[in-house]
Amino acid sequence: MDKFKALVLNAQEDQVTCSLRTVKLQALSAGEVLVKVAYSSLNYKDMLAFQKDGGVIKNYPLIPGIDLSGVVLASVDSSFKPGDHVLATGYGLGVNHTGGFAEIARLPAAWLLKLPDGLSLKQAMLFGTAGLTAALSIKELLHAGLQQDSNLLITGATGGVGSVATRILAHLGFTKLHALVRKDYQVELATSLGAQQVIKATEILKHGLLERQRFDYVLETVGGEVAAALLPKISYKGAMTLCGNAGGVALATNVLPFILRAVRLVGIDSVNYPQVQRREVWQLLANKWNVANQLLYNEIDLAEVPTVLEKLKLGHHYGRTIVVLDNTLDAAK
Repeated sequence: MDKFKALVLNAQEDQVTCSLRTVKLQALSAGEVLVKVAYSSLNYKDMLAFQKDGGVIKNYPLIPGIDLSGVVLASVDSSFKPGDHVLATGYGLGVNHTGGFAEIARLPAAWLLKLPDGLSLKQAMLFGTAGLTAALSIKELLHAGLQQDSNLLITGATGGVGSVATRILAHLGFTKLHALVRKDYQVELATSLGAQQVIKATEILKHGLLERQRFDYVLETVGGEVAAALLPKISYKGAMTLCGNAGGVALATNVLPFILRAVRLVGIDSVNYPQVQRREVWQLLANKWNVANQLLYNEIDLAEVPTVLEKLKLGHHYGRTIVVLDNTLDAAK
């Protein structure tokens, strides 16, 4: 398959343009493994990649898409063979290396994982980068002492990371799940995912240096003023994970939650997370934490990607969106 379809981003003066093209293998970045892509997914970082000053892509033209699942066509690395079902998220995929919004991808073997038993190619991208980030956040909160009856707040609870995290935690039997949302229609969505209480963002944004201890733990996906407003509300010895910047990159806080309540702030990075530990997290997602079929999601094709990313930019997107490249590949396993 020397020619195939791909979305290609290019920079023209003050804007980024996107076109659906037929390209050749020579358009792909270098790598040891050639993959027939089954699915990719849409993430906040993908939306940023489509912006001129998004801070994601520096060199054009480039095929975007920061994750993918598919089947190996060829490999010069002995770790993989034709027919292997694989997935990839993060590293330079869709950033400085041609990504998942194409029918064919070529990747370094070190970026790929074999698909765990119990997970289909479709389910792998129902989770995708957002699901991996959610799982890493949960893992860190459990390490910090999170219990099933802890008061846990999930921000951005109907977004990509937040919706997956809420569903996993409800599936695991957590009984005090609080969801933070901004819009009225998101209340019902958060409840359907398993949140026992839904809080509007306007209720928490005003804050002092130190406030009533309201939440034991916070899974924070937004950043900016939301993260700053929540730190003074966390209980003694509590913790907050932080994985997003949709609300801004600045964090206007003070030291009191840390030195008077021993609150821990834990950063979450899914881009360069080590492969050995990454494999362990995907095993959880394939087994005990497998809620892929219970998630809120939509399916689109390559041509629809720019339109849906624009909705994400405007805050009109919820749950997960997967990009279907070849939905017949799951049957080949």
